[in-house]
Order: sequence, then C-alpha cells, then structure tokens
Amino acid sequence: MNCYGGKELAESFRTVRKNTVQVARELPEDKYGYRVFAEGRSVGELLAHMAGSVEWPYRFHAVEHKSSFEGIDFGSVIQRAKAEEKQPRSKEQVLELLRSSGEKWAGYLEGLSDEFLAERVQMPPGATPATKSRFEMILGVKEHEMHHRGQLMLIERLLGIVPHLTREMQERFAAAGIKI
Repeated sequence: MNCYGGKELAESFRTVRKNTVQVARELPEDKYGYRVFAEGRSVGELLAHMAGSVEWPYRFHAVEHKSSFEGIDFGSVIQRAKAEEKQPRSKEQVLELLRSSGEKWAGYLEGLSDEFLAERVQMPPGATPATKSRFEMILGVKEHEMHHRGQLMLIERLLGIVPHLTREMQERFAAAGIKI
C-alpha cells in the first residue's frame, strides 16, 4: 500500500488552493488587471488560468480515463484555455472559480485508488520519459499551481504587499523570540 494516496493528494491540493485563494483575496481588485510585462497574463488572467488548470487533467483522468496522449489536439486545448482565462471576471467571480474548481479536483482525488495512481500513461512521441504514472501526472497539477502562486507572491511584493505565508512565518519566529 502506498503511504501517499488519493486522500493525501486531495488534502495537499486543498492546502495549496487555500493559499492561492488567500493570495487572490489579498490582492486588491483594482490590481487584477496588473501585468508585470505587456505580453504576460494579468493578475486576474493568471488566477483564472490557475482555476482552470484542473479542468483538462480532470477530463483526461476522470472523464475519459485516457492511457495515452494519442489523438489530443494540444493547440485546441491551449487556445480554449487561453480564451477562458481572458473572460472578464470580478474579484468575487475569480475567488468562486478558484474555490469551486479546486474542490471539484480535490473531491475527485480523494477517491483515487493506489492501483489507479500506479497506472502508466503513454506520453506524446519524443517525450522523456516515455511513460509516467498517473500519480506523477496528478502531482504535476499541484506543482503547476505552486509555480504560478510563486509568481503571484512576487507580484504581491512588487505591489508592496507582504505575502501571507511570509507574514505567518515572521509571526512564528517572533513568538519564538527568533530575530530574522
């Protein structure tokens, strides 16, 4: 039996998404249009991208139960995702999208068996490695979100906001009498 299965994946993803929602809450709505550079995603687009980033893996693993990338038109998948993240949304709509998509994904993860997570999936031709376990692919969804949350936390710094995880660490150190 695996010590890290569906329940742990769900709990871990919920923690990551909770922190993403906290960052989204702390960023003022008037900064949701902020872009670090002209070609980059705005804060709102980046948050919508993160909210939507669970949809394709959900369809791949839960709905279609694919075992390879054969027949997937990545150009269409990417274009649909880009169009979706550009939809105008209020801060509250973005927060709700983050909450609902996150819970849908985490709820799915909770029920995954060790056998399912161990299944091998054939990667696209030329990819290295040629196969990955579903576990590794599913873990990648969380890694993707953490990557983008790091970008958002840097944006918070650029806007003069100390990220909540930094504040919490500073409070723990101060309570323990540790100067940083």
